[in-house]
Order: sequence, then structure tokens, then C-alpha cells
Amino acid sequence: MSPASKPLTGILERLESGEVVIGDGSFLITLEKRGYVKAGLWTPEAVIEHPDAVRQLHMEFLRAGSNVMQTFTFSASEDNMESKWEDVNAAACDLAREVAGKGDALVAGGICQTSIYKYHKDETRIKKLFRQQLEVFAWKKVDFLIAEYFEHVEEAVWAVEVLKESDRPVAVTMCIGPEGDMHDTTPGECAVRLVKAGASIVGVNCRFGPETSLKTTELMKEGLERAGLKAHLMVQPLGFHTPDCGKEGFVDLPEYPFGLESRVATRWDIQKYAREAYNLGVRYIGGCCGFEPYHIRAIAEELAPERGFLPPASEKHGSWGSGLDMHTKPWIRARARREYWENLLPASGRPFCPSLSKPDA
Repeated sequence: MSPASKPLTGILERLESGEVVIGDGSFLITLEKRGYVKAGLWTPEAVIEHPDAVRQLHMEFLRAGSNVMQTFTFSASEDNMESKWEDVNAAACDLAREVAGKGDALVAGGICQTSIYKYHKDETRIKKLFRQQLEVFAWKKVDFLIAEYFEHVEEAVWAVEVLKESDRPVAVTMCIGPEGDMHDTTPGECAVRLVKAGASIVGVNCRFGPETSLKTTELMKEGLERAGLKAHLMVQPLGFHTPDCGKEGFVDLPEYPFGLESRVATRWDIQKYAREAYNLGVRYIGGCCGFEPYHIRAIAEELAPERGFLPPASEKHGSWGSGLDMHTKPWIRARARREYWENLLPASGRPFCPSLSKPDA
């Protein structure tokens, strides 16, 4: 059944039926490259200053197969944006809803870790910041809520507790690797604490590439199973390869944030990631920084047999390079097959560069 003919159902109904939900991808890194976000601050004023740019990126993800339009509200809390926070959150909700209405997509209101937890750990103050954003999301009637990019499970639990004050389903993802959070809480224990706090969907996002993120998600799954708890799993990794990063992820790599291009995953890497995530039991599969619309299309194409349809963006994309069979050069025509792209070892074109880096921290 095509998405246009399906009734719009909620996130939990979709997941509980076994449906694959495809998230969106990179906003901050992508919009910084396009000239609409300032690196360092990483705040989303673009929803007001350049709404067409944000709308366009939402549309590209929708066309590529995303089922969720997440509000561009990363770091849009009062501690980061002062008086602008409310207008930014409201505008972000409006843009996400406008684009979601053009397809089979839900709107997710997103919050993230605060800038003050590391220094003050003031639960009352931090929960107030989360609650302010939640009030805008409730006013704008988002479909569900995502607390993302948390280094510390304690703060993530506070976020879930606040979001549960609404009647919307809550998802939560941590930006951790297999070693656990910054207080050395294991991924399994993080997942247990988050589900006990009320999250229906748990997982990881950002900081690490697909392979590492799947390892962490598997540890979360095992922790929940040991505790006899159930939750839906969610993974939204970087669109970069980061096997050499340390506990804090790609932010410690010397290439962050302006030299990461040589690490970008290919569409074929992402098809492999999508299949491995699905086989692990993850049904909410998306991406984060560096995850471009063509990466989202790769997820949708890999899981088309399970979903029953391809996204609109696949109309211009031959499966596994099949469009190359029309090329005039025979050696390029020979690349129009799955085996070629699955087994390719891409060169970087940089003969004096190492394949791995040493993290700065």
C-alpha cells in the first residue's frame, strides 16, 4: 500500500504493528554547509531567518522516505537562545507540520541536553527549560516527542519525566557509544532507567557512526531483556565513519567539524546499516549529523521489501546502480550491479593522509 492511501497513524501504533519508521537526517551540519547555521553556537535561528532553507531540507527528507519531520529545535532552549527561544520553537513546529502534511509523516517535537547540566546539575532549573519547550510543542500539537543527544542518563531521565507530563508518546536517544554515558553508566542500564522513567522508544543518536551506534543499541536491547522490560528501539547515527573516535565520539576527532567530508558514508554503506538495524530488531531507523537525503533514500530502498513501496526520490535512482547500464562506456556499464557496489573499497584520493586519526581528547 502506498503511503498516500494509508490513514495517518501514531508513532506507537506504527511501531507496534511492526512497521518500519524512517527518521530524518542532518540539519545542523547540513545547514551550516549551506550557509544557514553558525558553527560553534549550533542554534536553529534559521527557522525564522531562513525558513525556506529549513522547509527545503524537510521536503528533501520527506521525498527521500522519512516518516518523521522532527522540529529543528536542537539547542533551542532558553539557556542557549535567551528571548528568541519561544519564537524559534513555534516556527520550527509550523515548518515541520507544513511539510509533514504533504506526505505520510508525523511531527516530532525535539529537545536535547542543556548547556548547564555539566556545571550545575540543577534539576529544577533544567526541568523548567524542558517544560518551556514542551509547552510550545503542546500548543502546536506535535504528534510525539523526542529527547535526543544526551551524554548523561540522569539528565535524559529528567527530560523523559518532563515530557511524560504531556499525553504524547516519548522517545529518547543518548549520544553514547558502547562504553556508556559520561558517568560510566552502561548502555544497558541507561536503557533500563529511561524505560522506567516512561520512555516508549529508546536508542542512540549522533556522535558515532552506524557500526558503533548499532553495537550500542544492541547493548541497550540486551539490558532491557535482562531487566524484563520492553521498548521500541531507535537508532539515528552519524553519516560518517568514526571507528577511531574515543568515548565522546566524533567531536574529539581533529576533523570535526569542518574536515569530515572524507569520512562520509556511501549510500551502499547506509543500505548495509539499514539491513543490520532491521535484523537487530530496530524499527525506528534514521540518521543524524552528516546524514543527507540520499542516505535516507538508501534506508527506504533497502527496506522497501518490508515496507511495500519506494519513496518518490527513487524515481530518479536505479537500484544498485542499474541506471549505469545505459552508459556508453563498457567499464562503467559493468558497475550496474549490486556485487560491484557492495564490494567496493572507496579510495579517498589523498595519498598522504592517514586512514584513521588520533582523537584530541
